[in-house]
Amino acid sequence: MKHLLPLSLALLLAACGEGEPLTPPDARLPDGSHYRGELVDGLLQGPGRLDYSNGTWFQGQFKDGQPEGQGEWHGPNGMVYVGEFKAGLFHGRGLLTYGDGTSYKGRFKGNQFNGEGTLHQGGMTYRGEFRNDKYHGLGMLEWPDGSLYQGGFAAGQPDGEGVRTDSAGNRFSGQFRKGQLQGPGSYQGEDGSHYVGGFKDSVFDGKGRFSSAEGDVWSGTFRQGALAGEGEFLGADGSHYQGQFKDWRYQGKGQLREADGSHYQGHFSGGLYAGRGNLTLPDGRSEAGIWHEGVRIRDDQGKALPTPLEVGLLTQGMLLDQAIASLPASTPEVELYSLSLAGDGRQSVFLREADYVSRLLAERFGAHGQITLVNHREHMADRPLATRESLTRAVQAIAERSGPEDLVFIYLTSHGSPQHELALEQPGLELAPLPAHELANLLAPLRERTKVLVISACYSGGFIPAVKDDNTLVMTAARADRVSFGCSEENDFTYFGRALFAEAFKETDDLERAFDIAKAKVAEREQADDFEASEPQIWAPKSVITRWRTLREHQAKAALTAQRNVNSDKTEHSH
Repeated sequence: MKHLLPLSLALLLAACGEGEPLTPPDARLPDGSHYRGELVDGLLQGPGRLDYSNGTWFQGQFKDGQPEGQGEWHGPNGMVYVGEFKAGLFHGRGLLTYGDGTSYKGRFKGNQFNGEGTLHQGGMTYRGEFRNDKYHGLGMLEWPDGSLYQGGFAAGQPDGEGVRTDSAGNRFSGQFRKGQLQGPGSYQGEDGSHYVGGFKDSVFDGKGRFSSAEGDVWSGTFRQGALAGEGEFLGADGSHYQGQFKDWRYQGKGQLREADGSHYQGHFSGGLYAGRGNLTLPDGRSEAGIWHEGVRIRDDQGKALPTPLEVGLLTQGMLLDQAIASLPASTPEVELYSLSLAGDGRQSVFLREADYVSRLLAERFGAHGQITLVNHREHMADRPLATRESLTRAVQAIAERSGPEDLVFIYLTSHGSPQHELALEQPGLELAPLPAHELANLLAPLRERTKVLVISACYSGGFIPAVKDDNTLVMTAARADRVSFGCSEENDFTYFGRALFAEAFKETDDLERAFDIAKAKVAEREQADDFEASEPQIWAPKSVITRWRTLREHQAKAALTAQRNVNSDKTEHSH
């Protein structure tokens, strides 16, 4: 907070009250300043104006040689005070403005802000009580970003009972000490989350209870903003955990009842079963033994058990064969075949996104045959892996089953590198990435097929030069030298995947129009999050656009014919 500049006015005027009387009435003072007004017994009295050689001046009431009562003072650097004076000092009600736009309106005492007032400074506003130029007492302080504090102040800082609302709309209430929330208090998140309990330096600390917007509830002892030590979790889905925590996760000894009715009692690490424990399944069967990262690795007798990776390796060939065998052969009509790939099994967002796209292509766009390849830590034994070899075989199968009149839609989602390689990661295995030129070679069996290829990954624009041709429309989530966003464990979509498949295709089935909508939505979200623009790219040959329209027109006619047949059958049955 800005303090008042030292005033020479009071000292100069005080000198006028001593020494020989000054005459005539319009006088020059010893320091060269001019006074215009009344003199009584050599002292400045009543209304008058005093001008200094440095440009400072005062106009108003004088008493015994000093400003007293109402007056106006113009000081250095554009400072102006209009208000009450006492003994040459700002005292009483007044308005003080500075050359930089700062202003204070309220009560003064001895040249300092004292009592009720309002201060505007650098986009910040304080309304309330002051003492000795500092916020002191009850008041409200607003910052330029929209955050504010309302409550008690002491020595210029929030102190006492108060409410602090940050720029995002999160609200903290309770006792503040030297600007920080301390002791019992509450937090209300702008997303609907809520906390009641202890605070230390404005973070959760002590006994408390936190509720998420979704209805999940954590209670127990918090340390430095996270639940730690003994506590309890009640999930909105009906799950219930009681035991030890570390950084919000189950850690140590505890018991967990899942929403499906299963019950585990034993040790945890990082939120997963770890160490000795017993799992009772919903059907009553029990699995006891040693667990690691949520998987039982030894039975209760200490015998080693096969890992999901070992079991999965035995089943992978069969899973891929089954996926290929399920591909139907082409018919004389224009058909759509789809191939989706979730490349990085360390994060679930790619799995969720690839599965959503597969469902969308089946339900909305009538996919005739589909293959989905997935890398994911929990699906080694029940989903065909996304490797270069499995992708090669899937492409070859689609090339053999589809016809020249058909259209193939390929969706690849994963992490990407600046070298334009698509990450293929399965926890427990070492898989090679898929570079752009190898993807082009891998797609060679589909060279004569009309294709839509969508790649959601960082730097994915770098794939376009390698894979583009007159039969392939290519969309990418980013420019060749830009990252894309949204690839985190808890997300259902990447930014580009959501914008294109969950939003744009709800408005249109035109490929170019859908891309334009998605690109605009991605840019809007990135700007809101203050991210560098990813700038999605497209290569759109007219032949692919025409074939896609032919497919959609054929599907629309087929749907209309089917509906007419249904209506006709209903009419016949009614007669």
